[in-house]
Amino acid sequence: METTSLGGLKVSRIGLGAMGMSVFYTGAGRVDEQGISTIRRALDLGVSHLDTAEVYGPFTNEDLVGRAIRGRRDEVVLATKFGLVSHTGRPGADSTPANIRLAVEGSLKRLGTDHIDLYYQHRVDPDTPIEETVGELAELVAEGKIRHIGLSEAGPATIRRAHAVHPIAAVQTEYSLWTRDPEAEILPVLRELGIGLVPYSPLGHGFLTGTIRSLDGLDADDWRRTNPRFTGGNLERNLHIVDEVHAVAAEAEATPAQVALAWLLAQGDDIAPIPGTTRTDRLEENTAATAIELTEDQVTRLNVLAPALGDRHDEAGMAAIDR
Repeated sequence: METTSLGGLKVSRIGLGAMGMSVFYTGAGRVDEQGISTIRRALDLGVSHLDTAEVYGPFTNEDLVGRAIRGRRDEVVLATKFGLVSHTGRPGADSTPANIRLAVEGSLKRLGTDHIDLYYQHRVDPDTPIEETVGELAELVAEGKIRHIGLSEAGPATIRRAHAVHPIAAVQTEYSLWTRDPEAEILPVLRELGIGLVPYSPLGHGFLTGTIRSLDGLDADDWRRTNPRFTGGNLERNLHIVDEVHAVAAEAEATPAQVALAWLLAQGDDIAPIPGTTRTDRLEENTAATAIELTEDQVTRLNVLAPALGDRHDEAGMAAIDR
């Protein structure tokens, strides 16, 4: 597995997002042992970058990751997130110093470790100045409880303010052929400041694999059933994107998922996606994308695809994104 650097933090070129093993997607939480086996197989393949969060479950996903890496901690760049669970009783997002102290201790315990390699603010807390939040995180770095600081779904101004207090290693946001938003403002700021980008949902919540052409087969509580890009006719209108990915995949003798990931990797060495899966065969397929080299013509064809229709989150989810 190739590696790259996120603001000085060495990670595998492709990581593994563990969220879907526990929540939100069809089949989540049914067989923990399958998720544990997939994580361990990822380590065997050289995937070092594992991503979770306390809110996934809540708490159950961190516990699963902790069990999976037991005895193999030194092989892992461990990332988790705080701020969407308030341990102080405050409603809404909570990135106060008091909450951070409580959150990190819980995550360390569940993950079975004495340090977190990359600790993200999950969403920007509009009621707590980012300088206070990052100041407390800097204290945790000094104490050795965390090694690097990250932000998730933070806007350019917030990123600059945070980085002025303490170096930010990575920003996590949705980025793929399905969601090109970061290209306009986020990526230029990250590259100016030397911060890495960690795209979550790099396969468009499974859409870019080409296996979802309708909502049939999804669990009743699958998150995609309420996502604007999958509902109101937008799923059908967005199929032109995956159809072109399919066409390029046939030319490249690759799968659509591999093409989608290869396109993302071609956008820069400072980009380290974290596709999620519960299955070892899909994991092996995703990691093999590092060997796919798209031609200049293929990249151009994918670059000019019309954007997906529909917001990438529902109204409440979009309101929580700092812009």
